[in-house]
Amino acid sequence: MYYIGIDLSGPSNTKDTVLVCFERKGEALGYHTHIQPAGDEEILAFIEEKSEHAEVVIGMDAPLSYEDGGGERKQDKELKRFIISLGMKPGSIMAPTMTKMVYLTLRGIRLSREITTAETAYPVHLVEVHPGAVIGSRMGTSLSEVLEYKKDLQIRSKLLRWFQSQQLIGIPESFAQESHTVDACAAALGAWHWIDPAYHSPWLYPAEPPLHPYDYCI
Repeated sequence: MYYIGIDLSGPSNTKDTVLVCFERKGEALGYHTHIQPAGDEEILAFIEEKSEHAEVVIGMDAPLSYEDGGGERKQDKELKRFIISLGMKPGSIMAPTMTKMVYLTLRGIRLSREITTAETAYPVHLVEVHPGAVIGSRMGTSLSEVLEYKKDLQIRSKLLRWFQSQQLIGIPESFAQESHTVDACAAALGAWHWIDPAYHSPWLYPAEPPLHPYDYCI
């Protein structure tokens, strides 16, 4: 089985889009490969190729739906409440229709529908993920470090070691150079714990089809 984390950016900023793929190695996930920059065609072709060989699980960091009438979705409000209870700041959770989010939302919706409607040899599963909350909900007493990892190289280096303690192994040290690669790894971790019955997501908002067709987890 392949576990993919995607840190998505807007359609005109593919250089900041990262896809990281892990492969099951016993009780752990081993780093397999990554794509950066990742355009839509590269992402779809990669998933199609992997799904010819094994089941694929994808955690995507982007809104995969929007609220009818605009504003925050119910799941956005619930996740804000949850991360505030952990001591995290809710500023990274924004309404999908906000001006600075709308193109990311558009890309996320388009990609998610392309992925889940494609005919594949093996099943492909997709979940919306918030990487910062994936990390923060599992860090315990080290939570303060999560709040600054996007700005601090040393903290990102520590997070790579922390990923290893979470059984994500073989991640290149170069991933600490920026936050997008770290976020993609966290998205894969969240997707793994979402689908694997041996684990559980600290927070999960179930899908509400047809308008919100995907689970949202951390």
